[in-house]
Amino acid sequence: MIFRKPILYLLFSSLLLVTGCKKEKDSNISSEEMQAEVSRFNDFLDREFEKDLDESPMLQTQLGIKQDYGSWDNFSHLKYAEDLKKAKSRLAFLNDSINENALDEDAALSYRLYKQKLKEEIEDYDFRFYNYPVNQMHGIHAELPAFLINMHKIDSRADAEAYISRLNKIPKVLKDVEKGLELREMNQIMPPSFVFAHTIEASKNLISGKPFEKSTEPSTLLEDFTEKVEKLNLPKEEKSELILEAQKALVNSVQPAYEELITILEDQAQRATQEHGVWKFPKGEQFYNTALKRTTTTDLSADEIHEIGLKEVARIHKEMEEIKEKVGFDGSLQDFFKFMREDEQFYYEGTPEGREKYLAEAKAYINTMKGRLDELFLTKPKADLVVKAVEPFREKSAGKAFYQQPALDGSRPGTYYANLYDMEAMPTYQMEALAYHEGIPGHHMQIAIAQELDSLPMFRKLGHYTAYTEGWGLYSELVPKEIGFYKDPYSDFGRLAMELWRSIRLVVDTGIHSKKWTREEAIEYYKANSPNAESDAIKMVERHIVMPGQATAYKIGMNKILELREHAKEQLGDDFDIREFHDVVLTQGAIPLNVLEDFVSEWIEEKRS
Repeated sequence: MIFRKPILYLLFSSLLLVTGCKKEKDSNISSEEMQAEVSRFNDFLDREFEKDLDESPMLQTQLGIKQDYGSWDNFSHLKYAEDLKKAKSRLAFLNDSINENALDEDAALSYRLYKQKLKEEIEDYDFRFYNYPVNQMHGIHAELPAFLINMHKIDSRADAEAYISRLNKIPKVLKDVEKGLELREMNQIMPPSFVFAHTIEASKNLISGKPFEKSTEPSTLLEDFTEKVEKLNLPKEEKSELILEAQKALVNSVQPAYEELITILEDQAQRATQEHGVWKFPKGEQFYNTALKRTTTTDLSADEIHEIGLKEVARIHKEMEEIKEKVGFDGSLQDFFKFMREDEQFYYEGTPEGREKYLAEAKAYINTMKGRLDELFLTKPKADLVVKAVEPFREKSAGKAFYQQPALDGSRPGTYYANLYDMEAMPTYQMEALAYHEGIPGHHMQIAIAQELDSLPMFRKLGHYTAYTEGWGLYSELVPKEIGFYKDPYSDFGRLAMELWRSIRLVVDTGIHSKKWTREEAIEYYKANSPNAESDAIKMVERHIVMPGQATAYKIGMNKILELREHAKEQLGDDFDIREFHDVVLTQGAIPLNVLEDFVSEWIEEKRS
């Protein structure tokens, strides 16, 4: 899973049914004219990206730019209409002022990707309120403090003052979000009741500890600010002054803002229902079908995705049976699942020492894989990768693991976050596959390489198609096995368990949002078909509910990458080079699956000719 956006999770990634990568040249256009048109188009992309960047202090920070360092993005519902107007204006410019036939291949692909992106922004305006801004996965109540902790560096007094400024501006952000919650309820868009318990608890956690109450333990934000300021080369008096100002901001701005949000959430919770799927929304079926298209970049229906999931679950169960026999376990597959869930050999203790041991071994897996990258890749990222535990303030509701991309300027490495809140949900037999997915050769290879490609415009460097990015992450769990990793059969079982988990997602996501499964039915399906802890199942089902369609992308994307690789092997025989194949997959930035298929087909043709 990728933690890419410091702001709210967007329900839609992108559907880009762009046909063909190769572009037929217009023989009437000279190379000079083509060069001029490409330059004009790229200037337009750069100009529009700069406008977006100017409007997003949070993106600036994410990219390592300290321009509006003391501000937040605009979270007002009025911005939806502003963004719609901007998208229509940009689309009109592309249609009226850019000659697509005069663009070279790279620019032509960017043209089609950007044009489709704009069309979808316009189409999706009708669903602008079809999300939950405050939810247990990527709710704004947790995103703001997570952003300050993970993104806001303090290298000077001015940076510290900018941090304090952001603390003082949290009330405005939360006011805008609260208005959005009110509008969503008016439009019959409200989370089910369980979401409120999570978000209210997390919000209360943010305003506990010093200086919000008499305590020797500092609050999460005060601890973060203090640690960063203490590292500055400033006189002790100045540091104390800054820390005191931060305390005032926390008490006078942050605390009342969160208390007001909690009051509103508690009020809405009284009207929340036990209906979990988006079928309950007005036009809910249309919304979910669109969400699946945006997420998978395919035209697969909910029923088709459901059936793919059922078939994959059956196949993986069969492979697990083989491992069960290999290790000499006497009993049914369900007995084996119970053994894997409960046997102490597969779990570290939920102590500081146990958590440190987990992190150390995860780092060791990644470092070993680093030493084998030349066998698999021609292009490798310059950015480093670090492994960290999810911070205490959000670990209870955050996902099992996720990746945060490095800063473009190299000032921040990529980060693999492991959630060690519940050590029973982090079995050691899954540790290896999880490290490969979130770290190397998974998301870090993919995202850091994309960010470092000089040839791509910024919108493609930062682009995100869930089926592509998460499909690669899941594919990256399998690749190490093919070069001799997973020597321990239990670790190989863990790899299969994670692929099984993603296959179950196809069944359950569509079950909840299309077939009207209840939360309890969905949890039971996970428990009956996987070795994971019940807490894993609960957390995943609750994720499906607030992020409709998103979790279907992993297996759909992996299947497509494997299908393309097998096709290339059949076509090229001894000329097939896995390193070249991975270059084709990774050196265009994030792209829809059908565009990836076009690139692979072109590579095959070039190799054969």
